[in-house]
Amino acid sequence: MAAFTTRPEILGTFGVVASTHWLATASGMAILEAGGNAFDAACATGFALQVVEPHMCGLGGDAPIILAAAGGDGPEVICGQGPAPAAATLEAYRALGIDLIPGNGLLAAVVPGAFDAWLLMLERYGTMTLGDVLAPAIGFARDGHPIHPRVVDTIAGVQPLFENAWPTSAAVYLPGGRPPRPESLFRNPVLAETYLRLVAEETAAGGPREAGIAAARRAFYGGFVTEAVDRFCRETEVLDATGERHRGFLTADDMARWRATIEAPVTYDYHGLTVCKTGPWGQGPVFLQQLALLKGFDLSGMSAGDPEFVHTVVECSKLAYADREAYYGDPDFVEVPLATLLSDAYNDARRARVGEEASLELVPGAVPGFEPRIVRPAPPAITAGALGVGEPTVAGPPAGDTVHFDIVDRHGNFVSATPSGGWLQSSPVIPELGFCLPTRAQMFWIEDGVPSSLAPGKRPRTTLTPSLALRDGKPFMAFGTPGGDQQDQWSLHFFLRHLHFGMNLQEAIDAPSFHSEHFPSSFYPRQANPGRLVMEGRFSSATLAELERRGHKIELADDWSEGRMTAAVKDGEILRAAANARQMQNYAIGR
Repeated sequence: MAAFTTRPEILGTFGVVASTHWLATASGMAILEAGGNAFDAACATGFALQVVEPHMCGLGGDAPIILAAAGGDGPEVICGQGPAPAAATLEAYRALGIDLIPGNGLLAAVVPGAFDAWLLMLERYGTMTLGDVLAPAIGFARDGHPIHPRVVDTIAGVQPLFENAWPTSAAVYLPGGRPPRPESLFRNPVLAETYLRLVAEETAAGGPREAGIAAARRAFYGGFVTEAVDRFCRETEVLDATGERHRGFLTADDMARWRATIEAPVTYDYHGLTVCKTGPWGQGPVFLQQLALLKGFDLSGMSAGDPEFVHTVVECSKLAYADREAYYGDPDFVEVPLATLLSDAYNDARRARVGEEASLELVPGAVPGFEPRIVRPAPPAITAGALGVGEPTVAGPPAGDTVHFDIVDRHGNFVSATPSGGWLQSSPVIPELGFCLPTRAQMFWIEDGVPSSLAPGKRPRTTLTPSLALRDGKPFMAFGTPGGDQQDQWSLHFFLRHLHFGMNLQEAIDAPSFHSEHFPSSFYPRQANPGRLVMEGRFSSATLAELERRGHKIELADDWSEGRMTAAVKDGEILRAAANARQMQNYAIGR
């Protein structure tokens, strides 16, 4: 008999959609029902999430995507991560007296990448128009949607900042001078108008579908959107986490020069599956290195609540994340020794560091020809402008977070995407557009000689990390979760439970989870907590006691607090999907 779960695992044959908000899930499914494919549905889902989870992502945010087209040449990655502006140099920040890029305001703004990523996918793989896939988002923004209590909590958390320093955000998110009432109808008419203007550009282009989509892309990255962004960054001084007011470095030229790109995924074979991730401009390969380390342990002889399982996974995570800190960066700018980091010989040597006791060290491995270096910043002073910075490891306002969704259609098309950035609390609303800019530059170091050091045109080493697994060379499972540095921990635990312990998708998502905060955070103020292990309260007292005996610094979290996983599978003719019940927001549906 199957274990009790919070929800059923969804089964169907026509299509499945799982996302971090039920309205977005319904939007994607509506597109499938209207005859669209998974790529059309993904665009509709992504745009809907910008409206219904504005504290998690926005039209001005980022969007890494992994997809696989039925009958295609294999999985591909669409990089919707915009780079640093041309004027964002180490010297420019140092001249401002800044040694750690703030997590909010305009100094951390990079090129918004999500819009072009969605439209590149729609143009190349979709069947519908931009107007078709934007219709749900336009309706939610123009006509309103029931605002989730967590959005309201986030707005309330940054209300003093909005009232005192970010008036354009207050105009949108403090209607009548106060946060909206939970579950009341909330509108963003200016954002709706931006969407409608982009659709109008598509319509005016005439001709084939692709010509209209191209026209909308030009309008965003060279037309009215770019003009408004450029003007706002030049003319507006914004209070940020430094406690000072600054203008942004982002310009019209930065946006005009950038477009989303398609690249091959990084892959690793593990127990009959091939896992596909983004390149080292994201943290995706850290998932693969954890698999390479865990390959040497008999996980199938353990269980999900076994202290040996938790200890083994956490200790391997510490090793892989140490290498992330030392070696990862934009491969267009720095050489990243991925072949070595994922090799058997290298991980055999690294695995020997896993002992019976919890490690309190953060030690990268030695790669010939490379000199590893991990930056450990001093804690910055907390200022009145620090509200809303960073990205949390578990749900909790007012910091920003992320969304995720997975879609599989009846044709066998797969999409896994982890949109983020442009949070309502990341930077002020651009008044003519109704959305915010991404603050992903906070993930750069203002240091010389570090792979993730700041450089103009360079992609920040993002934490956004969708996942796709192949079985026998064919797409099998799309999965992922929001959660910053924890994304490649929570999604790993899900993957291992499903593969080694025979749990179905929903069981694997619902099982008690945990994460390590041993390594430096990717988000301002970039702190590490050596040895800290955060665990849901549903673990047994015996497991907690044994892990403490081994030296782990246990922090007990709420019973249902770790991650926002979703997943979708094509198992022969059957499609399966599941979504996290934590926070009562994710939903999976299918037919």
